[in-house]
Amino acid sequence: MRKTMKFNPIAAGIMLACGASFVQAEAQLEEVTVTAQKREQSLQEVPVAVTAFGEDQLLENGVSDLTDLQKLSPNTTLQVGRGTNTTLTAYIRGIGQADPLWGFEPGVGIYVDDVYIARPQGAVMDVYDVQRVEILRGPQGTLYGKNTIGGAVKYVTKRLTGDTEVSVSGALGSYNQTDFTVKGQTALSDNVFVGATVASYQRDGYGENVITGVDQYNKDVLAARVSLEANLSEDLWVRLAVDRTEDNSNSKHGYRLAPSFAGNEPVLDSVFDTQSNMVSDENVVLNEGASLTAEWDVSDAITVKSITAYRAGESDTNIDFDSINAAEFDVPARYADDQFSQEFQLSWQGESADLVAGLYYFDGMANGKYNAALFSAVTNVSEGQTDTKSMSLYAHSNWALSDRMNLTLGGRITKDEKESTINAYKILGVYSDDLAGADPVNGTGELAFLAPFTDSFYGKKSWTEFSPKIGIDYAISDDVMTYASYSQGFKSGGFNLRAKEEVDPRSADPFAPETVANYEVGVKSELADGRVRLNAAVFNSDYTDMQTGDSTRIYYAATDAAELMQYVVNAGEAQVRGVEVEMVAAITDRLTATTTIGLLDPEYKEILVTQPDGSIEDESDVREMANTPKQTFMAQLSYAVPMAGGELMLNSTYSYRDDVRIFEVPSAIDQDAYGLIDASATFYSADGNWNLSLQGKNLTDEEYIVAGYNLGDAFGIPAWNTAFYGAPRTIALTGNYNF
Repeated sequence: MRKTMKFNPIAAGIMLACGASFVQAEAQLEEVTVTAQKREQSLQEVPVAVTAFGEDQLLENGVSDLTDLQKLSPNTTLQVGRGTNTTLTAYIRGIGQADPLWGFEPGVGIYVDDVYIARPQGAVMDVYDVQRVEILRGPQGTLYGKNTIGGAVKYVTKRLTGDTEVSVSGALGSYNQTDFTVKGQTALSDNVFVGATVASYQRDGYGENVITGVDQYNKDVLAARVSLEANLSEDLWVRLAVDRTEDNSNSKHGYRLAPSFAGNEPVLDSVFDTQSNMVSDENVVLNEGASLTAEWDVSDAITVKSITAYRAGESDTNIDFDSINAAEFDVPARYADDQFSQEFQLSWQGESADLVAGLYYFDGMANGKYNAALFSAVTNVSEGQTDTKSMSLYAHSNWALSDRMNLTLGGRITKDEKESTINAYKILGVYSDDLAGADPVNGTGELAFLAPFTDSFYGKKSWTEFSPKIGIDYAISDDVMTYASYSQGFKSGGFNLRAKEEVDPRSADPFAPETVANYEVGVKSELADGRVRLNAAVFNSDYTDMQTGDSTRIYYAATDAAELMQYVVNAGEAQVRGVEVEMVAAITDRLTATTTIGLLDPEYKEILVTQPDGSIEDESDVREMANTPKQTFMAQLSYAVPMAGGELMLNSTYSYRDDVRIFEVPSAIDQDAYGLIDASATFYSADGNWNLSLQGKNLTDEEYIVAGYNLGDAFGIPAWNTAFYGAPRTIALTGNYNF
């Protein structure tokens, strides 16, 4: 049984006030630097809702991959999706992507050194070789090249110094966790530096497939990054970076929430266990890429930057929707993508104004194919590909209207073109008894194909959108700045790659872009002589032409059967109102308190859904926004203790998330409110050459759902509602030594 508790935001407000009132005079907070506006600025000077995490914060909070940041940022969902360890479900302020179908545009942009990552597969990146991570909330289109309708997550890696150095990091922990990282750098000449990092992450599974004995939720990742940097002159810097990540972790199968369809397979004891007839240990997710960045200081006021990048990825996985030792509903799948992007940026800094302008080009391909085997019959094999070309021109400028007031104006014009080919095959056939030897995706193995027909279509569509931003900020004093802004976000349209045009032509219709208009008022403040940092934002987002996906069963005369149909349409309009509060208080020179509060009021105004008879009805009164808790909260205490000439940092964290619907409709996989307790003790040596950290996560061993499938509701088979869970209690000892 999942534990529940309710959070009282009024009590949290009292905690904030009390935290500020007990601050002692000698304590001070360090300045936080961000690049949210494409140039280095103090966090307190940026009129944007942004949370930043430096190296020490990442270490002390035990941040091993992107999802660990969810608990530290308000109104943010960063979860491992279903089926693999590296598919990302990302939502910020209620906007994201629930279905990781290839060819869709994510609602939250992921950037590594300003290079946009186009797909959710492989986006749960391990945090290594990182100087800082920033989470920006709200539309960011006037500063970022592509797809930041809901927000952006930025990885900023370290620049090389040219010093010859080597560092070794490692971790030993629960479930035989064994992580190892080696990185080093040196100078090839006075102005050319080279650096490399290799990282291995290994862990046994939290559970197992009780049929095959294969681990569930294990980890087997190997990553490498090599960079070459050159100061070609005093004014010209160039970096060539190449990276590759190979994830050989087993594919995950869901935990069945009800006895099997036949009633002879009970619910398992451990939520991390599964029953599956499918191959689990041949799952592979590969991501690799290269980027060339050149930065030229034309003058003291003007900088020109070029970012050229190529990335490619592949995924092979097996999805067992029924999670039993039979082929009731099995789906092997394969995804592949590649992307080329080119961005040119111009930055100008004047005495009373500044400007960032850019031209962005993206050319990407996303391909996928899958087979659906229903009750041992191969019922559908589909393959689709979307080619995307996108070009954007953007500008973002600030003007000083007075010593204390600034005006922000920005705009971004985007032209997106999508070209899709979709093949859906209806095949009457039967799996062999030996499913491990069958590969329905590629048509190999013991499969009998009978009476196939092909339903294929080709579509091409383009859209042009303009996204403006206007804002004003005013410094009430040297320590308090307020701001108000209006911005729009845009996410491209596309084609439904699960369409069956022959069954229902509407399924192949292109869907249009969706847009968000965001109104925001905020404050950035440092109080009590710099000992309290209190930042807050209040916003209202009008979300229109929402792209929604729905499944229903429609009678098809050619086969005299009900076909499962999946649609993607612009069916929704919603309003999301919210509040975000972030506070850091240096209570003493050793004790620091950190609090974040996120409050959301998401409401569908209209959501039109295809019914089994083909009619369209408004279901806004029964649906809620997915992966969007109405309350998130985090409270943390950090205490520094001088020890052996160095420093011991003690850290304790409580994070809370309100009730969450995994999908828009109610289902058995919805998650009740829950809280997590983490703690760490990190020692930094006096010479700065080494550190050691003991980290405990989810110390109360809370069970909580992060993803799942509710196909049981669509088919009327409760056993086909399966869930995937967040990590159980884990303990790890990590260390780093710099030679």
